[in-house]
Amino acid sequence: MPALVLLGAQWGDEGKGKATDLLGGSVDYVVRYQGGNNAGHTVVVGDQKYALHLLPSGILTPECTPVIGNGVVVDPSVLFSELNGLGERGVDTSKLLISGNAHIITPYNVTVDKVTERFLGKRKIGTTGRGIGPTYADKINRVGIRIQDLYDESILTQKVEAALDVKNQLLTKLYNRRAIEAGQVVEELLTYADRLKPYVADTTLILNDALDDDKVVLFEGGQGTLLDIDHGTYPFVTSSNPTAGGACTGAGVGPTKISRVIGILKAYTTRVGAGPFPTELFDEDGEALRRIGGERGVTTGRDRRCGWFDAVIARYATRVNGLTDFFLTKLDVLTGWEEIPVCVAYEIDGKRVEELPYSQTDFHHAKPVYENLPGWSEDITKAKTFEDLPKNAQAYVKALEDMSGAPISAIGVGPGRDETIEINSFI
Repeated sequence: MPALVLLGAQWGDEGKGKATDLLGGSVDYVVRYQGGNNAGHTVVVGDQKYALHLLPSGILTPECTPVIGNGVVVDPSVLFSELNGLGERGVDTSKLLISGNAHIITPYNVTVDKVTERFLGKRKIGTTGRGIGPTYADKINRVGIRIQDLYDESILTQKVEAALDVKNQLLTKLYNRRAIEAGQVVEELLTYADRLKPYVADTTLILNDALDDDKVVLFEGGQGTLLDIDHGTYPFVTSSNPTAGGACTGAGVGPTKISRVIGILKAYTTRVGAGPFPTELFDEDGEALRRIGGERGVTTGRDRRCGWFDAVIARYATRVNGLTDFFLTKLDVLTGWEEIPVCVAYEIDGKRVEELPYSQTDFHHAKPVYENLPGWSEDITKAKTFEDLPKNAQAYVKALEDMSGAPISAIGVGPGRDETIEINSFI
């Protein structure tokens, strides 16, 4: 019953796609369990680069069955655009499964997202404007549209009309926008029904049966721990649970079936969007990390904010996820620095704090306490074993492991699929 959860241990963009793809050949199912097309993965296969937004990374591995779980919100137009793009590049997507309980991002969800964020002005959250938050809000408010609703036009119409009763009041009276016609929305959603049908399944049953048959199932989170709606830097978070517990609710498997939880950890730190970021750099080092690391959001196209590694955040991720392993990515980006600062604690109101403060105010005012580690100048992209790394690079990895609270079992030394050092097998 080998069920693994693979998730971001920082603010997202840690390289989960590469990690998932690395495991793909040994995995029978790869499951996205939360988020939507606000989460992007970049996977490099040979000389080909694939940018995935909604589809699980396992879609690129022929032996693997990719699954979109019930906890994901699905924009059908984005889904088919991605499927079409992969098909044009010769990727077989016929094995994809989508939970009939997954919620649909409707056109009015996208509209509400954009106008609300614009209305907030300086108080905006920094959403992607893709309707993710409003769709999760509809789900909680019990006016959401699920994929299975596409196959009963009467129910679909009733649900769309109910959702628009309130939204049209907001759009017309508060935001000075036109009302949205329910019939047009229903008509558009129904155009997706036939094409979606071959993919729709009872994925909870399929995944539990697979685990009972000793298949290997990998649960893949989008975003990262610090963007979790409950455990992240609220309110500058996403609208779902990328943490390990979200895998159970978002895929419909019990927690006793999870055997390993792998946190993806970048060798430095980045985030996209607004919110506190203690180690953020505004100098030449920050610009160098952004340039060398190619730090631009896969989904948003926005430049990522860059900073030094934050061990306080890594320890927090270990705690709230119950991490058993880390996959350290982008170690090669740090090549060339004479010294590399690492945040080992915070200073808050003159006091040293070694754990993430639960208070939003305290975290906002946290100042990083740095320890400088010696850097290296040697090219590490051809390293195949840990011993191939320069001594200072080895020492850096070991220091991060000691500070973070879980073993580092794999290291990314370049963007390619084969540019990874595997120290301990995940399976």
